Amino acid sequence: MKSSDDMTPEEARRDHWDMLRFLAVNAGFGALLGLGVAGALVWLDIGGVGGALLRSHQPVLTGLMMFLPLALLFAATVTASAVMLMPYRKKKQR
Repeated sequence: MKSSDDMTPEEARRDHWDMLRFLAVNAGFGALLGLGVAGALVWLDIGGVGGALLRSHQPVLTGLMMFLPLALLFAATVTASAVMLMPYRKKKQR
């Protein structure tokens, strides 16, 4: 006897691709949000960050050291919160 939780291999494959797409969209949104926050820090010169970036000998490297960690941090945070808020029970009840 087959329970209602069992999926065919094709359904499982489709479900895995849907899950990966869900995670990628959330990670991309979080990365864009992090880049926006870093851009706002530079543009608004909060704490003198924009001025220090412009006076730097290596502005590209300095910018990467600020923009990349913020993008990764926000991507991970948005993805983790999306996973925690996923409606597992609702999907199984369909």
